Amino acid sequence: MNKVTIDDIAKVAGVSKSTVSRVLQGRVAVHPDKKNAVLTATRRLGFKPNIVAQSLASGRSMTIGVLTQNMGSPFYDAIAQGVIAGLSPSSYSPIFADGRWQIPMELSALQSLVGRRVDGLVLIGGSISSQQIQECCNELPIVIVARRFSDSNYRCISMDNVHGGYEATRHLLDCGHRKIAIIRGLSHHADAIERHQGYTRALEEFGIVPDPRLMVESDFSPDSGLSAVRELIKRGEPFTAIFAANDLTAFGARLALDQHGLRVPDDVSIIGFDDQLESAYMTPPLTTYHQPAREMGHHAAKAILKLLQGDEFLSLQVPGHLVVRRSVRDLTTIVH
Repeated sequence: MNKVTIDDIAKVAGVSKSTVSRVLQGRVAVHPDKKNAVLTATRRLGFKPNIVAQSLASGRSMTIGVLTQNMGSPFYDAIAQGVIAGLSPSSYSPIFADGRWQIPMELSALQSLVGRRVDGLVLIGGSISSQQIQECCNELPIVIVARRFSDSNYRCISMDNVHGGYEATRHLLDCGHRKIAIIRGLSHHADAIERHQGYTRALEEFGIVPDPRLMVESDFSPDSGLSAVRELIKRGEPFTAIFAANDLTAFGARLALDQHGLRVPDDVSIIGFDDQLESAYMTPPLTTYHQPAREMGHHAAKAILKLLQGDEFLSLQVPGHLVVRRSVRDLTTIVH
């Protein structure tokens, strides 16, 4: 097969060679009709851009740094898959780094990405401050996913975690539960803090004073969910329901309850957060609060591409919603 050239693409698309070049470089706005014609022609002809040549011509690395917190987490993986899908029509490739839930590791990973001369950054979650990001990244375009910053320098794709925590707890309250334990996330993590705030708000609306004996910290892992339930049982304070900081924590909590001879939901109800794919296959299927992770990643990719083209992109808050399955018992239907 002969090598496809810009001339070939221009003839098939019915545009000039300069228009083809602008579309392929992605740096200058092109009329949508012409852009679509060029992209259609490249697919039809099987054109594969020479990334090295593009990098030399544009002075860019044609890479986007993506800083995540846990590459093994289904939630972060879903966001990463959304980023990959969003970047795929462009000439940019993602480079991933992992913060491993630790601020020093986050900073080191961020510095490593910047050192690789990435053209932009997508930061997923994390706990490093706005000032620390600014000190590392200079003038690079940055999009933050699954976290909100008031700093106007950053575009954020986020969800209202306070509202999500409130809705999850409110569902348990509406089902008649009053002794509701919470397995929080990391004490310094924004998601954990905000979901706990929603939990507290829901309890207070029902005139319930939050009980510190029903609060246990976790690190968002199944092991920490297992340990948290063991700690709750050891404390001896009765509870009828658990709000877990995320689904992975709920998985561990479910196992710990089973190990102590407690049935879900007959003895203890569980509600999670994130709506991981595996949650629908838990026994019983997990009631949880859905966070559109893949969609958030896709929005982030589109946002960073817009910023690289010099276009504006406003911060976006995506809606979540409760997914009711069978891990919560409705105590209001019990006849005494």
